[in-house]
Amino acid sequence: MPALKILPGHIANMIAAGEVVQRPASVVKELMENAVDAGATSVTVVATDAGRTLVQVIDNGCGMSPDDALLCFERHATSKIATAEDLEQILTFGFRGEALASIAAVAEVTLKTRRPKDEVATQVRITAYNHIETSQTAAPVGSSFAVRNLFYNTPARRKFLKSDNVELRHIVEEFTRIALTRPDLSFTLTHNGRDLFVLKPAKSLKYRAQDLLGANVAGELVDIEAQTSLIRITGFVGRPDTARKTLGNQFFFVNGRYFRSPYLHKAVMKAYEGYIPEGVTPSYFLYLDIDPHAVDVNIHPTKTEIKFEDDSLVFQVLYASIKETLGKNAFGAGIDFEAEGAVQLPVLGSNFDQYRPVTSPAVEFDPDYNPFESSGPAPVLDFPVQAGADRQTGRSGAQASGGPSASGGAPSGYSLPRTQNYGKLFEETVLPSSRVLLLQERYILTPVKSGVMAIHLRRAQERILYERFLRAMTADRHVTQTALFPVQVNVGVENRLLFDAHEPLLQRLGFDITPFGSDTVVVNGVPEGYSCEAGKIERMIYDILLILNDESKNLKEMMESATALKFAKLGASTAKTVTNAQEAQSLIDTLFGCENAEFTPSGQRIISILTLDELEKRF
Repeated sequence: MPALKILPGHIANMIAAGEVVQRPASVVKELMENAVDAGATSVTVVATDAGRTLVQVIDNGCGMSPDDALLCFERHATSKIATAEDLEQILTFGFRGEALASIAAVAEVTLKTRRPKDEVATQVRITAYNHIETSQTAAPVGSSFAVRNLFYNTPARRKFLKSDNVELRHIVEEFTRIALTRPDLSFTLTHNGRDLFVLKPAKSLKYRAQDLLGANVAGELVDIEAQTSLIRITGFVGRPDTARKTLGNQFFFVNGRYFRSPYLHKAVMKAYEGYIPEGVTPSYFLYLDIDPHAVDVNIHPTKTEIKFEDDSLVFQVLYASIKETLGKNAFGAGIDFEAEGAVQLPVLGSNFDQYRPVTSPAVEFDPDYNPFESSGPAPVLDFPVQAGADRQTGRSGAQASGGPSASGGAPSGYSLPRTQNYGKLFEETVLPSSRVLLLQERYILTPVKSGVMAIHLRRAQERILYERFLRAMTADRHVTQTALFPVQVNVGVENRLLFDAHEPLLQRLGFDITPFGSDTVVVNGVPEGYSCEAGKIERMIYDILLILNDESKNLKEMMESATALKFAKLGASTAKTVTNAQEAQSLIDTLFGCENAEFTPSGQRIISILTLDELEKRF
């Protein structure tokens, strides 16, 4: 075994960077937190190429002295803690002094900073943790950190970064989490010269959530507030009817810091039992204020996981407060008419007429009027009566077949009252009786030689759509049916970026979805077989997000098959209802044109035949 040795500082910093700086979003998080801790009232984030080329965070905080500007890049250089006891009462974002050292180890960093009392700013340039220069420059009060060429000296780390759209979504996530903690501050996020967010100070947290996540969010939330001797809980929880299959808009904050907690998430889901169906998740924005001595925020390098002194007590308080909030807002089975703010219905008795002062207008009509009676003689048309003429049409055989009139005019000699039938424009065609029966819009029954064949309607649609989508993904493009009216759906900035990333795939499958602004999409068309109803389209968009969020990395053929199956199930669940025998027969013909008409892609049976022998046994 080799002898022990102390790692050089730059290698130690690169190892630390592997824990703290995982992707460009990590840089955004650390620098934004430093800006807020510096007392800034305005924070601007500028990203180029999803942070690969540049991540710049500009604030108008307190700034740093020339000595501090150089010292801040040293490991464990911090102004937040001085003794071990300080670790037990941390209320700031950063405190360990590892972030800037880790960032400087894997990127080229330029810092410009100035305090209000300084006349000029200090500029520090560091590359791969090597100090390049310190100089004076002109800059406004505050700090500006420009991080360029992230992971340029660790190619393996850079290679594992995802696509620009994925990395940008992670940046938006971190930006959103910090902006939700401080509605009193201004935040701006710009990517490749385009503003994604321009947030002014908000009146309340609900307005900040609305600015970040869409105008429809405010209407989906109800306030929550609970106070105990241990903890205070404030924020918002979503209405049960707005819970969705996609994960999103679930936020926990403790003492102003975002954190993740699967354990407390279970408390939320348990409180919603009986209010939402299985498989959906409500939105929530929960802010926990607790004694800093009762929580440890120093158990994870990125500080996104924490530990409470009494987890079970926090669980119970959170569960009870959400349950109470849902009950107060009448989301339960009972209705409390004594609740404050409830609508007061008037008590109507014998004096009911005073509540309807408007009377119905009188309608005058003649009960003896008959529109089919004529006051004068019926008008007549004069036509000649010739041999072989049709007594109803007054035409001879030659004239009926298009031959010329013998007289060339409209002679007299035949009178036909207008009230008589002139004949119909099109002859009625009597269709043969259908051999297809629809059963409760769930099954199609049709006779076959051996008995009766039953087809499961939804599974048949799933098989048809699956093979169409599979062909569209490998070669052809799916047929798009245009919606009568485009449907606008607010999905938020992060999900809008997800649609942008998968636009070629969605176009091949037959979706016509275009971006509108930075947080909205417009659905102009859907694949053939999907429903164009506005309500179903909105639900469909959130189901598509659930499919696109699956970042599976299987073989190409397996990915195509899995994706086609998911879209086929989505289409079958929202497909147009088969309402008549002609549509049912068309579906049968299409089904038997599939490669496998008997089973769905997941192996469920589509067709079942009830034989004559089985029918005989029932009688």
